[in-house]
Amino acid sequence: MIKVLIIEDDPMVSEMNKFYLQQVEGFRFEGWASSMEEALGLLTENAYDLILLDIYMKESNGLELLSEIRRRGLRVDVIVISAASDKGSIQEALQNGAVDYLIKPFEFSRFRAALNGYKEQHRLFRSQERLNQSELDKLSRFKQERAASQELAKGFTRQTLQTVWRAIEACACELFSAEDISVLSGISRVSVGKYLVGMTEMGVLEMDLVYGSVGRPVQKYRIAPNGKTLITQYI
Repeated sequence: MIKVLIIEDDPMVSEMNKFYLQQVEGFRFEGWASSMEEALGLLTENAYDLILLDIYMKESNGLELLSEIRRRGLRVDVIVISAASDKGSIQEALQNGAVDYLIKPFEFSRFRAALNGYKEQHRLFRSQERLNQSELDKLSRFKQERAASQELAKGFTRQTLQTVWRAIEACACELFSAEDISVLSGISRVSVGKYLVGMTEMGVLEMDLVYGSVGRPVQKYRIAPNGKTLITQYI
């Protein structure tokens, strides 16, 4: 079992991450820390395989903790789970050896993909002294991105999703319909409607029912607050 320490100052978020963790086979929750000082104390006294690390904490910064972990030479892997989506934070985390970076809010499928990718890495490094090229390629970021793109719902393609998303970004209206995006994308209204529903389930879009003076209500969509970040996991 892979032993996991969650470092997060919000108890409710920590419990949610723990719940998600318990849904993925092969991982065991071993502890929770709400600050850099508390985390370093636990890391000194106990052995963990993996840390789920938040960046924004009231009394400390997760990036500072990650840097200190590397400075001390502590042999533990880190997956960052944070609302910090700026390029600087992401780059610093990756340069300090984070094996993955999840931006809140995220879909459970993305969380599961991150853990399963890490589990394969952990298995290979623990079971073999040497790796061949194909085994190493499985751990590469390129392969992980391909795996993420393959998690689209059945009947969805990455190319069509990209086309629909470009049309959404080009749309001048805050609220748009399947008809609006069909005109901009050149894709049939029925197909566009399927993708808009799927993107709503991903958390990329939000849907409202708009009632006119006569007839049935029309489904209108808008980009969710974190939609532009979430869509990058799929395209």
